[in-house]
Amino acid sequence: MSTSASVRGLPATPQTKATDRAAFRILAAISFCHLLNDMMQSVIPAVYPILKTSYHLDFGQIGLITLTIQLTASLLQPVVGLYTDRRPTPYSLAIGMGFTLVGLLLLSSAPSYLSIIFAVGMVGIGSSVFHPESSRVARMASGGQHGLAQSIFQVGGNFGTSLGPLLAAYIVVPVGQRSIAWFSAAALVAILILMRVGAWYKARRGTLKKSAKAAAHHQQLPSRKVAFAIAVLVTLVFSKFVYMASLSSYYTFYLISKFHVTVQNAQVHLFIFLGAVAAGTIIGGPVGDRIGRKAVIWCSILGVLPFSMMLPHASLFWTSILTVIIGLMLASAFPAIIVYAQELVPGRIGTISGLFFGLAFGMGGLGAAVLGQLADMTSIGLVYQICAFLPAIGLLTAFLPNIRNR
Repeated sequence: MSTSASVRGLPATPQTKATDRAAFRILAAISFCHLLNDMMQSVIPAVYPILKTSYHLDFGQIGLITLTIQLTASLLQPVVGLYTDRRPTPYSLAIGMGFTLVGLLLLSSAPSYLSIIFAVGMVGIGSSVFHPESSRVARMASGGQHGLAQSIFQVGGNFGTSLGPLLAAYIVVPVGQRSIAWFSAAALVAILILMRVGAWYKARRGTLKKSAKAAAHHQQLPSRKVAFAIAVLVTLVFSKFVYMASLSSYYTFYLISKFHVTVQNAQVHLFIFLGAVAAGTIIGGPVGDRIGRKAVIWCSILGVLPFSMMLPHASLFWTSILTVIIGLMLASAFPAIIVYAQELVPGRIGTISGLFFGLAFGMGGLGAAVLGQLADMTSIGLVYQICAFLPAIGLLTAFLPNIRNR
């Protein structure tokens, strides 16, 4: 059975099988480009030590670099999504990746601190264009299995984020700042792929407009109820990404402080956790397609609470086990949240995708900064004791309306 035919309950035909193969290739292409995009973006924090030494920067200036890329990569995303909802722009993905290409080349040979700020801003703009539009393409290529498509798309970004620091450690650190330009080759590859994706998108632009009008016409929930549900989802995203920031940013410090493990051993534990996050991302979408998005949101956020409460009191062995469970469960929430929100506001795929991907970037960065300050004032152990209560916010899922998977 082909994907689109099986969703409709129709027998597969050679034509539908060919269509599904083409759509899966597009989905695989957009996931691979997501890997490249997030890999290039994650290289920037990894080279902070080099920039600090080369340009004699203080921590405040380093923080301004982070603020620049967070603002451009998060706040612009809903704006981009809103614009492309009204005016579909098939080749905007390749154009956005062009900004990233230019930003990396500038960063590799930046003559001053201001030029570094400009360069990372260009990379952030590229990311802000990529995420809402590529999420739209993933939905277009889903064949009706929207959760599965979002999971495939998002897991590429997860792998890219984990690869960036690794590549920086083995390429940029030994060679120096100029080697950042080598990563522009990845941006060039992504541009070539996204040009093909843009051609596929352009050929289906008319169908996209018709489906958006039909979806908006069939919206059943009143606008006030939709707005309240979006507010609940935003709060859930807050709880998820702040807790995830506590692990992705400070897990190694926690292990070293509490269990006195080596840096190398702590990095292995972090890699295991990030692997669980990638697995959870790919699981959450298709499970949501089968049992409903709301059920996945319930289990993946509130269900983490018992494990997060145990984590600060666990031994090293159980800490590793608990963080794998937490990573699997929490990561499965985001594909379900994205698709649930898209179904709440049909016809606004780009706006919704930009809003929630932007929130993910922004809240993750803000959460890491606040938790770092809290750790400085108290201890890293207390940070995990406080963050243990964040999954309790999952109780708000009860206020989400029950909507059918479309």
